[in-house]
Amino acid sequence: MEECSIEELNGDWLHEVALNNTVLETLNFYLSWLDKINVKDLELIASTCPLVSLKVCDCEMTNLITIFQSATTLEEFGGGSFNETVEPEEVYPTITFPTRLRSLCITYLGRNEMQIIFPVGHLLKKLDLVYALLGTEDHCKLIQRCPNLEVLETTNVLGDNGLDMISLTCKKLKRLRIERVADEQVMEDAEGVITQRGMISLSLGCRELEYIAFYASDITNEALESIGSNLKNLSDFRLAILDGEENVTDLPLDKGVRALLLGCQKLRRLAFYLQRGGLTDLGLSYVGLYSQHVRWMFLGYVGESDEGILQFSRGCPNLERLELRCCPFSERAIAQAASDLRSLKYLWVQGYNPSPTGFDLSPMLSSSWNIELIPARREALDDGVGQIEYPAQIIAYRSLVGHRTDFPDDRSVVPFTLP
Repeated sequence: MEECSIEELNGDWLHEVALNNTVLETLNFYLSWLDKINVKDLELIASTCPLVSLKVCDCEMTNLITIFQSATTLEEFGGGSFNETVEPEEVYPTITFPTRLRSLCITYLGRNEMQIIFPVGHLLKKLDLVYALLGTEDHCKLIQRCPNLEVLETTNVLGDNGLDMISLTCKKLKRLRIERVADEQVMEDAEGVITQRGMISLSLGCRELEYIAFYASDITNEALESIGSNLKNLSDFRLAILDGEENVTDLPLDKGVRALLLGCQKLRRLAFYLQRGGLTDLGLSYVGLYSQHVRWMFLGYVGESDEGILQFSRGCPNLERLELRCCPFSERAIAQAASDLRSLKYLWVQGYNPSPTGFDLSPMLSSSWNIELIPARREALDDGVGQIEYPAQIIAYRSLVGHRTDFPDDRSVVPFTLP
């Protein structure tokens, strides 16, 4: 039930689980915000079931002490919260995690509470800090105590200094996901930005990486070249440059992208969400030419003209799913590219150059494509001042059973058919 929207009547369901189960190994209602949970039921489950994974919602950590003592087989824990009125140095040292613990994700973890992880840091293989309240320095102190991490998920508050610490400490790291946080939080921690400096350091120190997804404030061709030279096991790479960044120093990234693709021959999934000018038509041709094994791709703000997408479509022989956003391509070029990409099964485009008649996608209809259009729309902002504009979208997928019949009545999604 992780991240589910649940209409909660009472906590009887968990009580029934506690009374009638002795073999439960996984219980997960993380981020579902259930507030009628009785901790006594969790304690009973922990004492009678061989729990391996427990992920809860907003349960005060001091109320879980008995659970951690009973659940001796527990390998994964997620959730929890902290009481701001409690003195951390008096209460939280009494929290002891099970010795089998290998994966940890604590919500609202702050500087004063992160000491509870220190004793088990060397045991952890996975650490999720996406919903923690830590600054760059806090990340460094915590990561320093987790040398055996294989999976780390956090936010760009980690900063280049945090990436330096990962490079020095986490030699076994295989997956790194860095989410974006609210701009205000980054502004509060001036060190909390990801740039080429941190990515070069990461690529030199963590040679086992297979997955990287991150939001960057700046990136250079040199950083991408370093990734291509050092991370030979990389199978999934996703780069997004933060919206509004005005000081990206080394666009276009054609040379770096080429070097990354040439160096990372195991890539199967690839995403570049850049800025205008981030990748020229030549750079886009490199993506097509050197993405021989990529099956999923997301591209934003790439190319200069229709020629870019047409050159791209001459490559990518195994591409099955393509998503494009804010690119300067016409309907006709998109239709031609979809036809040229032999393995393509799904296409999503948001923001493109529509044709005057709207029928330049028609060549796709003869190739078993279902095409649906989402018209452009505008919505008022919450403060009532100004509007936000959503560009038109194209959704196309191959099907042998014809068009779907459940289009919404408000025509927010409409089928593309010839007149």
